[in-house]
Amino acid sequence: MAHNPRFLALVDDCRTRIKECDVHQVQQWLAQGFEFKLIDNREQDEWQKSRIPGAQYMGRGVLERDVETLIPNLDSMIVIYCGGGFRSALSADNLVKMGYTNVISMDGGIRGWKDANYPLEGA
Repeated sequence: MAHNPRFLALVDDCRTRIKECDVHQVQQWLAQGFEFKLIDNREQDEWQKSRIPGAQYMGRGVLERDVETLIPNLDSMIVIYCGGGFRSALSADNLVKMGYTNVISMDGGIRGWKDANYPLEGA
């Protein structure tokens, strides 16, 4: 999908303030049983089609409103993914602004996860 220039500029700006990792790092953490919250930040219909095993749904439209209920500890490790890594970067930036200290956006999103042939639920 081709993204508009202002959207890309906004995402690039967010990326100056957030941490990112790739799909392989997340898969490694999951395989090792590393403790973190994995948040699927896509739309509800995307979530229903397929998701990374163990992920919790918190769509972009409600993340900031509901995150404190799900994750009250500001030091919790949170990995957010979306379709390709753009929306999750925006969301990670907002969580950092809210005081969360260990937020990571998964670059490549679920498309990168699928391309790596990692397991999915609901597919």
